[in-house]
Amino acid sequence: MPHASNIVFCDGPDSPNAFDTIPLQSRTGTLDALCPVCRGRGQWNTEIDLVSFRCRRTTCDACHGAGWVETGSDPVGLPDIVLGPTGHPQWTVRYHDDRDHDAIDPAKPGLATREAGT
Repeated sequence: MPHASNIVFCDGPDSPNAFDTIPLQSRTGTLDALCPVCRGRGQWNTEIDLVSFRCRRTTCDACHGAGWVETGSDPVGLPDIVLGPTGHPQWTVRYHDDRDHDAIDPAKPGLATREAGT
């Protein structure tokens, strides 16, 4: 049986309904500042039904879904799956150098600056 729907498509995190029903991610203590792109949520809606609140989401590329970013030069550990020596998948931690992304100025939380040459 069909039901009423009002589907809205979001172009990115600046869209009006991009963060509907998405909670803030809690800080685990390993990362320093709220992500300037997703503002601490780690993801946003790409499509949402404003009647049933069913949605499709995308993960934030700047914080890898954590909602928080590293402000210093420490590598960021991300969970990953690799093939083990026996050919079976196993969990591991992949360390990502955060210098590949926007640098966060700790004096101005939430503001990203692009470093020269990156």
